Amino acid sequence: MRPIDPLGASGTPAQSDLNLLRTFLAVYRSGSFTAAAQLLGLSQPTVTTQIRSLERQTRRELFERLPRGVAPTAVADELAARVAAPLDALAEATGHGPRERSRAEPVHLAGPAELLSTRALPALAPLVTEGVRLRVTMGLTEPLLDELRAGRHDLVIATTRPRGRTLSAVPLTDEEFVLVAAPAWADRVARRPAADGPAALHDIPLITYAEDLPIVRRYWRHVFGRRLNCCAAVSVPDLRAVLALVTAGAGYSVLPRYLCAGELASGALVLLDAPEDAPINTGFLVQRPGTSDNPHVPLVRDRLLEAGRTW
Repeated sequence: MRPIDPLGASGTPAQSDLNLLRTFLAVYRSGSFTAAAQLLGLSQPTVTTQIRSLERQTRRELFERLPRGVAPTAVADELAARVAAPLDALAEATGHGPRERSRAEPVHLAGPAELLSTRALPALAPLVTEGVRLRVTMGLTEPLLDELRAGRHDLVIATTRPRGRTLSAVPLTDEEFVLVAAPAWADRVARRPAADGPAALHDIPLITYAEDLPIVRRYWRHVFGRRLNCCAAVSVPDLRAVLALVTAGAGYSVLPRYLCAGELASGALVLLDAPEDAPINTGFLVQRPGTSDNPHVPLVRDRLLEAGRTW
């Protein structure tokens, strides 16, 4: 059976269909039923009911339901291309468009908790005072990139360059990793013979971000040219907590220099090693090309790229 055209055979939609299409477009642009409900001033169940009604009319699934948000299907992409311009023009002509016409929707930004908290969000503070709204998600790179592909985020700060061609990535900043400890531990290491090398650290507690020691193992391979054979005394999935423990004298760790720069400057932490070629990790700012008409997304993107040059 041929699918029903949501615009009707005459090309002139009924009022009920107009409401369904407005709701569809809000969901398509925001990436979730909840966000669309906020933009339209509707309840989330109402948005869900309207999308189901439109899917029944078209006899096609418009959105793939995800654990958090939705992803448009190819049918939704085609429908949005057909109805976006007419609905936007109608909203402008009548002055009764959805709230996002008068106030840009929030920019959905995601990335590592530490970099967002200490660098990215402070850099965006001036934009917030000028009216830019942010919705921030913190997490690991791969899940966040999957959510970006699904339309949940506008921008993601990633610790690795994404694979494939569905996402656009530009270098944002380089993280230099440093081997640090509190002064008491540093003095103890300094009294060991230089020939001991990294073995001088074996009886000092190791504080790490994850049980498999990804950052520390990389430092050992890059700087010392050998595998790290030890286990963590403390594993905590937040580098800010690792920093706090090391500063308090719990042991040693490898941290991004930007995160512990203040402690190094004050003497609360000391470098245990100063290699000429320190390990570097490049962070990327990632987005889906051409998927957001929010005018604040490029403002946030440009501000982050500008600030990233100084981090």
